[in-house]
Amino acid sequence: MDFKQIQELIKLVGKSGISELSIENQDIKLKIKTGTTSHDTPVVMPQMVMPPAVQQVAPVAPPPVQASENKPVVKESDTTAENGNLITIKSPIVGTFYRSPGPDKEVFVKVGDDIEVGSVLCIIEAMKLFNEIESEFAGKIVKILVDDASPVEFEQPLFLIEPR
Repeated sequence: MDFKQIQELIKLVGKSGISELSIENQDIKLKIKTGTTSHDTPVVMPQMVMPPAVQQVAPVAPPPVQASENKPVVKESDTTAENGNLITIKSPIVGTFYRSPGPDKEVFVKVGDDIEVGSVLCIIEAMKLFNEIESEFAGKIVKILVDDASPVEFEQPLFLIEPR
């Protein structure tokens, strides 16, 4: 059984509504269970027993995002009709968004503030590391799109900036 066949089985189990599927032969033991999670994707718990002569498939997971000098990179989105000439600053990592360096501290930026290249806009906490998100653009903060202490996803819009 190869990797593509396993993927097809996962898709079929997910579509069919089967709650559990077990397959066992000389080379492999495979058990697929659909969880009761909020989304309908199957949970796979393979138990493979493969002889050394069988080729192993490399993992398919994408490499982790790494920014230069351990600093997150702020990205510019395409200009849309909705945003006009505004620049969207997006989250470079998954984590928790904070507008200030501490609970009783002043926020980094507010709507209407003028910012320069390198201005700290916010902090995103990821795995107990606090990453300062700096602006790569000079301009004016038009809108803050995320509430303080909210979780953010990779590439989630954080700020709208009117460039100078």
